[in-house]
Amino acid sequence: MKYNDIDLQNWKECDINTDSLWLIKERDKSGKHKNIYHGNFIPQIPNQLLRRYTKKDEIVLEPFMGSGTTLFECEKLTRKYIGFDINPEMIKYVKSQMQDNLIYQDYSINLCNSLDEKAVDDTVLSSLKKYSQKSVQFVLMHPPYMDIVKFTEDKNDLSQIDNINEFVKKFKIVCENSLKHLDKNRYFAIVVGDVYKNSEVIPLGFYCMDMIKRNFKVKLKGTIVKNIEGNRGKLGAGGIWRYRALKSDYYIFKHEYIFVFKKEF
Repeated sequence: MKYNDIDLQNWKECDINTDSLWLIKERDKSGKHKNIYHGNFIPQIPNQLLRRYTKKDEIVLEPFMGSGTTLFECEKLTRKYIGFDINPEMIKYVKSQMQDNLIYQDYSINLCNSLDEKAVDDTVLSSLKKYSQKSVQFVLMHPPYMDIVKFTEDKNDLSQIDNINEFVKKFKIVCENSLKHLDKNRYFAIVVGDVYKNSEVIPLGFYCMDMIKRNFKVKLKGTIVKNIEGNRGKLGAGGIWRYRALKSDYYIFKHEYIFVFKKEF
């Protein structure tokens, strides 16, 4: 049951957050982390998850790589990394951030459609061969929130989908393609927020969580609500967004969900 390097002899000094509510003052801007991309998430999320559910030198798989946030944390924490994305601009950007690194070479980044089973298999297996391994020990997924931000014009990009049922159907395929490469009894996490469409909240996170519970033999180990104090919504709490909310009938989104699962198949 030991899937991390936490020193329980000194557990009181450990800064791993075990609460289900994460209130984060501001995003980590150290190292390679730059807030240059709509789809990137705050580095503290992968940092916490990787230290809780992986050991040094274990392999992390990420089918929505984005601007490299998880990769940069893997570099910092000495984890091996396999990531792919459908956006060629992000592949180019992340490679440029890593090209001068002569010390950390335990990563593989690839242009790949996460809906294409053969492409995913080929990408993951070729990357695993580099590490002389047959599987990964953690999967982290931060999918687009439907079509709220369209990242590419590719028809296979999940950010092109405006229908919740179609989105969940396609995200299920991504899960199938990714989770087959995860060791049994290891963990994976989904980072996802809700969306607002046609004057109502669509609880995208809960749709995704429910889909996983219904279709995969897993245990839900955590439902974490994350709020970052310095996000745009918080900064606008006394401004135009607050005025618009008061004038109407909605609440300002400031949260995301982190669902942590244990794979049992």
